[in-house]
Amino acid sequence: MNTLEKIKKTLESRESRELFEFATISAKGIRRNPDDKLDAGYRQNFAVDVDRILNSLAYTRYIDKTQVFYLIKNDHITHRVLHVQLVSKVARTIGRFLGLNEDLTEAVSLGHDIGHCPFGHDGEKILSGLCQSGNMGSFHHNVQSVQFLEKVERKGRGWNLCLQTLDGILCHDGEVHNRQLKPDREKTFVTHEKEISERKSNINLSTMLIPMTLEGCVVRMADTISYIGRDIEDAIRLGMIKRSDLPEKCVSVLGSTNGAIVYNLVTDIISNSFQQEFITFSTKVSDALWELKQFNYARIYMHMKIKKNLDAIKKLFDLLFERYIDDLRKENRSSVIFSKFLFNMSEDYIKTHKNEEIVRDFIAGMTDQYFLSQCPEKIRPEFQVLQ
Repeated sequence: MNTLEKIKKTLESRESRELFEFATISAKGIRRNPDDKLDAGYRQNFAVDVDRILNSLAYTRYIDKTQVFYLIKNDHITHRVLHVQLVSKVARTIGRFLGLNEDLTEAVSLGHDIGHCPFGHDGEKILSGLCQSGNMGSFHHNVQSVQFLEKVERKGRGWNLCLQTLDGILCHDGEVHNRQLKPDREKTFVTHEKEISERKSNINLSTMLIPMTLEGCVVRMADTISYIGRDIEDAIRLGMIKRSDLPEKCVSVLGSTNGAIVYNLVTDIISNSFQQEFITFSTKVSDALWELKQFNYARIYMHMKIKKNLDAIKKLFDLLFERYIDDLRKENRSSVIFSKFLFNMSEDYIKTHKNEEIVRDFIAGMTDQYFLSQCPEKIRPEFQVLQ
């Protein structure tokens, strides 16, 4: 055994001694395709997953993926590249105090939104309608995140990430409100595939997906913690709401600034989840958070300034989807779907994906700016300048 292998053994031994008894040990990472070279090396499983996600092309495109406020000119509003970093920081902080695996929380955090398409959740709803019309099932960004990492990245070879990482990404559902989450530990890749199929088919949507690890549960809570106050700050900055508009009950429990909201939510989770087999908020804090979510939905996410260009965006999605379907049918090799997406793509990907699925993957991977660049200039919506 060489020096590096000895260091790995030391790190694994330290995890076994120092992490919480229900934490996920790196040595327990399960890959779909066993990697003897990786197993024999010195790097730990979830740290490898972090590096693979960071080096994915999909991660690079986070830089121009809208979080909430699309087609708005302002250098200080949150984009997904910042959001996933904030989620990672919050999740790792919680995980450190609870004795969990920080590498796994980081991997899930950084990869959880890779499947988001242009123009945020509005774009997701539009693309979902197109997917259903194309008999592909509905479109969900968490499912698409797994699709990119497993079947699209590296020209169709994927990154061969651990099940625990992929499961956390699939189950992150930060928009769903939970007071408490207890891991569904008995999962396999068979279970994973079933959950993906059911979500795309809208089967058992009333039964939410539960992460298989405490780390995945933490990331799901951290997702909410990271966006709830940040979206409020962005909306205030853009003149959509005033700080005095925030519900008094929420302010009395959580505070009125993003910093206070994050601190109070993180502190509450740590205090109530320490040495537990679940991750939980207190009832009081959970109720205040739920009310704040309702406020954000009504006063921010449905704001007319955000929805102003929704009809125009839908027409552009329809236009591009039909154009690329037609290019594939006619084998128009001059089309960007051939030159920018399918060039050197693996035969396995091409054989296992019908035209509609290829177009879905191509459009879902686009940044907002690239999407607009593919549309006729005369029908592109203009950016708003909000103070």
